[in-house]
Parts: sequence; C-alpha cells; structure tokens
Amino acid sequence: MGGAFVAASLAAQARAKGSTLSVVATTGMIADTARRVGGDLVTVKALMGPGVDPHGYRQTRTDIFAMARADLVLWNGLYLEAQMEDFLADLGRKTPVRAVAEGVPAKDLVSHDDYADRFDPHVWMDPALWTYAVAAVRDAMSEAAPDFADNFAANAETYIAELTKLAAYTAVSLETVPAETRVLITAHDAFNYFGRAYGFEVLGIQGISTDSEAGVNRISTLVDMIVERKIGAVFVESSVSDRSIRALIEGAAAQGHSLNIGGELFSDAMGEPGSYEGTYVGMIDHNATTIATALGGTAPARGLNGLLSAGS
Repeated sequence: MGGAFVAASLAAQARAKGSTLSVVATTGMIADTARRVGGDLVTVKALMGPGVDPHGYRQTRTDIFAMARADLVLWNGLYLEAQMEDFLADLGRKTPVRAVAEGVPAKDLVSHDDYADRFDPHVWMDPALWTYAVAAVRDAMSEAAPDFADNFAANAETYIAELTKLAAYTAVSLETVPAETRVLITAHDAFNYFGRAYGFEVLGIQGISTDSEAGVNRISTLVDMIVERKIGAVFVESSVSDRSIRALIEGAAAQGHSLNIGGELFSDAMGEPGSYEGTYVGMIDHNATTIATALGGTAPARGLNGLLSAGS
C-alpha cells in the first residue's frame, strides 16, 4: 500500500490540471449525481459499474491511481464500501474526499442490523433522502472549484426538483398496491429506506451487507411466512446472486404454493451506462414501476418519464 501511495503521489504532482474538475466516485449512483451537479464543468469516473456489489468491493491498482490523480473523490460512506474505508481515510490526507451519504441527518438514518454504532447505508433508495447527498456533492465541488460554485448550486437545485418529482411519482404508484400485498422480499436488506418512505414491509434474505450469510433457518422461516400470507412475488437484484431467491421459490413450491419472480430490481448498482436505467432517476423509476405492477398496483408501463425499457 505504501509503494502504491508513493507512486500515486508522484502521479498527482505530475498531472497537468485541465479546465474541468476531475471527479472519481465509488458507485454509479454517486457518479450520476456528480455529473448532474457538475455538468460540463466536471469529468466523472465511476469505479463500480452495473452488477457490482459495493459491500465487498476492493480497490484495484487502476482505482488507486485514478483516485490519487483526481481533484475530488466521492464515496457513499456509512460502511457501504467497507473494504475501502482504510484506503479512503489515508487518501483523504492528500486528496479531497467526501462521504456524501453521511450528509443525511442522523435522525433520518436507519440503524444497522448488526452494528449498534452504524447505520444502513442504502439511503439512495429514498429520493427525498438522496437530496442530502446531492447537497453534499454540490458543497464538495464548490470547495474544490469555488469559481464555479454558482453553477454547481444551480445544477443541484434543478436536480433536486427532479428528485422531488420522482419521489411523488413513486409514492403515487406504490399507493395503488393493495395493503395486504405491500411486502417486498429481496435477496439482501437494501430497501429499508424505501419501505419506510412508502409504507412497505421489507424482508431481505441476507442482512444489510451481502457479506452476511442466508442460513437455512432464515430461508425456512421466510418460506413458511410466504405460504401463510399467500405472497405471490419476490424480487431478484441486479448486483446480488439470485441463489437465495430461487431457494425461496423451491421451498414454497414444496409446500404447494406458487411464488413468482416479480422482476429484477436495482439495489446497489444501476443499469447499463447510456441507458435510462443507468441513471439514478431511471433506477428508482424502474424499481417503483416494477414493484407496483408486480404486487397488484398500477403504474405506466414505461414509468415516470416514458423512458423505461420495454418489458422493464
């Protein structure tokens, strides 16, 4: 690690700064937010692409150099990037580093299942809470490039208005789901903020982190509950193996209950770059629309902005 930092420090000293702010973000959600706030005044690199699980992600040599050469590094925090925390703490002594989700007031955070002194990091699942991350990105960029603070502030204001519209659409769509079917079962516990915001019972097979194991007893308990309550759909996640979800379906079938996959949700990563689902707004739009229609509610087939992929 020490050698990598020496090389990275030399590379950072040698770089010729361009006219734009160079930003590296850990997750796609943060990178997309940085692009919206920074506009054409920033260049943004995301370390983790579609299908990548941030809970177990470790920085590569390429990542190390990219972050050391950046003008600003943005990460989620709240122990999401658990394997990168020591590195980011060290990097912060040389490069501006900001944990954007830690801008959410503590009173609005959900306690962590496994650690008394930590919180659930999946704050992006509630667009209203994500506006705090937008503000954190705005402030970090303004500190790094104060001459453009007014531009960042204007872009952030526009984006927050878009997120407010997204939150309203999500609420209206999910209100159409019958009360008895407002149960969201996924591979890991990434949807607690979603459930709190929109009145859903949320059950993850694994805990908040995908590093936790789904035991036989946990699966058996969930199967019994699914059969008893006649739940008809569960959901897979784009960044988590569907093995445990398949175990639920098989267990329910063994008890004579038909359990379907209601769709694939984006939890810890967004869709493909260049697609609508590859943006934060598209990610949440997809999730809300998929959940509403799978659990007996109604929503436009192509979502809030008419941009969801056909069959999404």
